[in-house]
Amino acid sequence: MVTRMKIERIKREMSQQELAELARVAVGDISRIETGRMRPYSSQAEKLSRVLGLPAGDLQKPVELEAIAK
Repeated sequence: MVTRMKIERIKREMSQQELAELARVAVGDISRIETGRMRPYSSQAEKLSRVLGLPAGDLQKPVELEAIAK
C-alpha cells in the first residue's frame, strides 16, 4: 500500500527527515504513518496536512500504483 502522504512527499522531493523537521513530527512516526502501521495523532495530522497541503483525512488514503504511473 502506498499512501497519499508518501506520494505528496515524494512529489515535493522531500525526504522523510525533511518532512519530519518541517512538520515537527518524529521521523519514525512519518515512516509508520506512511506504511499504515500508525494513525497520526490529530496534532500530527494537522501539522502534516499543513506542510503537504492535503486535508488531514487524506494523509493515509491508499493510492493505487497504477494511478501514479498514468
